Amino acid sequence: MRLAFWLYEGTALYGISRVTNSMKNVHTVYHAPLGDDYITATYTMLERTPEFPALSISVVRGQDLASGVSRLPNTLEQVEEHYHPEIIVVAPSCSTALLQEDLAQLSRHSGVDPEKIIVHDVNPFRVQEHESAEGLFTKLVEQYALEQRRTENPSVNLLGFTSLGFHLRSDLTSLRRILKTLGVDVNIVAPWGAGLEDLRNLPAAWLNVVPYHEMGRGASDVLGDKFDMPSVEGAPIGVQPTLAWIREIIGKLNAIAQEMGKQAIEMPPLTEFSLDGLSAPSGVPWFARTADMESFSGKRAFVFGDATHTVGMVRFLKDELGMQIIGAGTYLEQHADWIRRELEGYLPEPLMVTDKFQEVSKKIEDEMPELVCGTQMERHSCRKLDVPCMVISTPTHIENHLIGYYPVLGFEGADVLADRVYTSCKLGLEKHLIDFFGDAGLEYEEKGPAAEGSNGRETAIKGEEDIPSGIDGSGEGMPWTDDAETMLRKVPFFVRKKVRKNTENFARENGETTISAEVFKKAKEALGG
Repeated sequence: MRLAFWLYEGTALYGISRVTNSMKNVHTVYHAPLGDDYITATYTMLERTPEFPALSISVVRGQDLASGVSRLPNTLEQVEEHYHPEIIVVAPSCSTALLQEDLAQLSRHSGVDPEKIIVHDVNPFRVQEHESAEGLFTKLVEQYALEQRRTENPSVNLLGFTSLGFHLRSDLTSLRRILKTLGVDVNIVAPWGAGLEDLRNLPAAWLNVVPYHEMGRGASDVLGDKFDMPSVEGAPIGVQPTLAWIREIIGKLNAIAQEMGKQAIEMPPLTEFSLDGLSAPSGVPWFARTADMESFSGKRAFVFGDATHTVGMVRFLKDELGMQIIGAGTYLEQHADWIRRELEGYLPEPLMVTDKFQEVSKKIEDEMPELVCGTQMERHSCRKLDVPCMVISTPTHIENHLIGYYPVLGFEGADVLADRVYTSCKLGLEKHLIDFFGDAGLEYEEKGPAAEGSNGRETAIKGEEDIPSGIDGSGEGMPWTDDAETMLRKVPFFVRKKVRKNTENFARENGETTISAEVFKKAKEALGG
């Protein structure tokens, strides 16, 4: 485990919370020092729900350790008395894991029914967010799922939806709409919104649907092994993947329907999947052929994120929008081999696997692509580089936990993604126009000492703040004359730093020591600008 300001993956505790905060009548007790309840603040800030997370801290203090006292049994008794949960999940934090206490033994001293207590004692120095969440959900399904009679009508379980997921509720709504159009019932969604009874009833469904590679496959494997339940895995990101996803679901449900002597499901007209019931379910196939989007053909894109969204976004950009993929990467090393297999033939270079955001930022600066699809960290990096970026994966910020309907899965998700690609790339042109044409007569009156000597007026909008020579404004590059800087500002801002860098490289190769207007023109001609 590495201490840092920014990490792509949260701690094991964070992963546990993503599962337990998703469920009904489940309470989490962290055996931890004060401060490890930061997850409560994160949840209440990002997850747009009225519920407060069911979480308590069994506080570990130095004086308790010195006297050999543990607060865990008493904390469990208080949780039972005040909340009456169906399940209590007990877990250590990173610091208390070093104590190597037997949490199961301590829990038995509480007087709470041992059947209600699950100790998820993962090693927080080896296991992080996604693996911890997947492990806990798999354990819960393995412990509580019971043999059930199949539902009369075709039904599926939607597995892997958790709190603080990427566009969780919108994606869930999108998939529910597709299944409803097919005439397929949703038996259980888990862990999101599921209680103990729901976990017991998981085997009643005909089929398990697992959209996310990181979450839900373990539970699906348990249900398949114990109850012979088939599954459909894969995220329907984009129009063609969504159609393939639908056909796979229909095929597997019809195989079961034939065994049960039930009527087969038929593929309905595609218009029935649309919001108005009249038009095509997605505008992407038409939009990708418009003159506006034709300009995207060949534009260079870089994708970085979790496994599910990295694979889905690379395919969407390449197959449906015609963009050029210059590279892709992930912070989930344990899923890297799967990503490589899924993206075979899509990537011109080896998959980038790193959990250091500085390395990803350096990659983006070196390549200066026309679009980056990444996490919140890439958005920060791209903002400094003036590179268009859209967030397509956790970790995210509050703007990716919206109360509106913004799916990324299904037909409607394809429309949302296409819109975001377009606006991410195109909105930068507004800034470029301001840079190109100057203030256009827009001025504001400035008050205070700064207005002295300027008749109380100052240009409100500048083409770009004055920056010293150098690729990143640090002054480490070659000196530029004022005329050359003025010409550089007429270059679109999103490639300006790349042009500066290429011009300085050209000048060095030709023995120049200063970038003048004449040198800039020669570099532009030589570089094909």
